[in-house]
Amino acid sequence: MKVFAHRFDFSRFAPRKPRRTWVRVLLGIVGVAVLLALVFISVFVGIAMLTIGLAVKLLKQRGKPIARDPRVLDGEFRVVHKQALPSA
Repeated sequence: MKVFAHRFDFSRFAPRKPRRTWVRVLLGIVGVAVLLALVFISVFVGIAMLTIGLAVKLLKQRGKPIARDPRVLDGEFRVVHKQALPSA
């Protein structure tokens, strides 16, 4: 029985670096510019997603009564200092 082994030699398909220095620098600047553009766009997409999510949440709650726990007692309170308490 013969075993077939496949060797993938990617060295033939690797992109070559340009020989001219100015082309290397230009390609480096283009790469950094593309990277910055992707980061810039992703930040604004994230901010837009958060803004839209908050707006949808606020619009869904609009006009609905706020559910309150019947066990909670709301009131106004005043701090009474020890001198004001009657002594027993």
